[in-house]
Amino acid sequence: MPLPRTFRGSYYYMTHRCTIITRIYTSGGIVGEVYNGDEFETQAEVVKIILDEIQPRLIGKDVFNIEGCWEEARKPSYNILRDRKLAMCAQACIDSAIWDTVGKALNVPLYKLWGGYRDRLPVICIAGYYEENKGLADFGREMEDIRAAGYGGCKFKVGGRTPKEDAERVRAARSAVGDDFVLCVDANQGWSLREAVEFSRHARDLGIRWFEEPVRWYNDRLDLAAARNQMGIPVTAGQSEISRVGCRDLMMSGAIDVCNFDASWGGGPTEWRRVAALAQAFTCEMGHHEEPQIAAHLLSGVPNGTYLETFHPDRDPLFYALVANRSKFDNGYYDVPAGPGFGLVLDEATIKKYKVN
Repeated sequence: MPLPRTFRGSYYYMTHRCTIITRIYTSGGIVGEVYNGDEFETQAEVVKIILDEIQPRLIGKDVFNIEGCWEEARKPSYNILRDRKLAMCAQACIDSAIWDTVGKALNVPLYKLWGGYRDRLPVICIAGYYEENKGLADFGREMEDIRAAGYGGCKFKVGGRTPKEDAERVRAARSAVGDDFVLCVDANQGWSLREAVEFSRHARDLGIRWFEEPVRWYNDRLDLAAARNQMGIPVTAGQSEISRVGCRDLMMSGAIDVCNFDASWGGGPTEWRRVAALAQAFTCEMGHHEEPQIAAHLLSGVPNGTYLETFHPDRDPLFYALVANRSKFDNGYYDVPAGPGFGLVLDEATIKKYKVN
C-alpha cells in the first residue's frame, strides 16, 4: 500500500506498507489466518521459504504440537548462505497462524491462553518523523492531534539531527501535551554513544519514558550498557534481534530496561513468549516493535508488558484498512480483540485491491 508521503527516521525512510497474510487449513475445517511483517524488498523470498521449505515439513502435523511445528519451521534458518532473518520471518508467519488456529479450535482469545493478565492496553503512536519545512510548532500540533485521536502517548523519532536540535523537537512535543502524555524517543541506532549521552543531558527534564536504540549497531551491547549507566533514561532495544539468545545477551550485559523483541521478525509468538519469561527473570519490561495485530495479545498476556505501538493511519494504512473489526482507541487505551485466536477479521476488499501474489 503506497503511503501519502515519505516517512523519514534517522537513517531510513518508508514509502509503502506491506505484509504477508498466512493461512493454515486443518482437516477439522478450522482456518488460521493472520498477517505479519513489513519488508517489501524481501517479501517474495520469505513467501518462497514458507511454501517451498516449511510447508512440506508441516503438512500432516498436529496443530496442537506447537513446539514440534516450531522446531520444524526453524530448520530453514540453518542455511549459512542465507540471511537468517528471512527464515525467521518465514517461521514467524507460520507460528502466528498456528497459534491463531489453536485459539480458534479452543474458541479462546490468545491473550487468555498466554496468561490473561489484562484485556486492554495503553496505546502509543509512533510519530515525530523528519519532514521538510516542518517547524517546532508543527511537532506540538502533531502531538495534540495524536492525543485527540485517542492515543495515550507517542514514540518520537530522533537521531537524524544533532542531539541539541532533536532535544528541541522533543521539547516542543512535550510542551504541547503536558506531563501526563507518555513520551518515548527512538534513534533507530542513529547516534554514537557520546551523541546519545549528549541528547539525554539536553532532554533530562522532559520525562522521557524510554530511549530506544540510542546507539549504532556495531558495538551495541557495550554502548547500550554504557548509555544506560550515563543517561538516566531507561533504555529499550531488542527489535533488531532475531532470537531469544540475542535478547538474553542484551539482558546479561545490563544493556536494557525494556526489551521490544518483534515476534514477526524473530520466529513468532512462541519465541516472543520465551523472551518475555527471560525478561521477568532479569526484571526487564517487555514491549513489542510495532505489529499491533500480533502484539496486543502478547503484551496483554504477561505482567511485564508495556505499550501497544501503532502508527497514524497515513503511516500504517494496513492496520486501519485491513482489520475490519479493529476496536477504537479510548482515552489512551486499546481493547484487545475478544474473538478466538487473534480475533482478527480481515477485510477482503482491501486484500483483493492490494494483493501481489
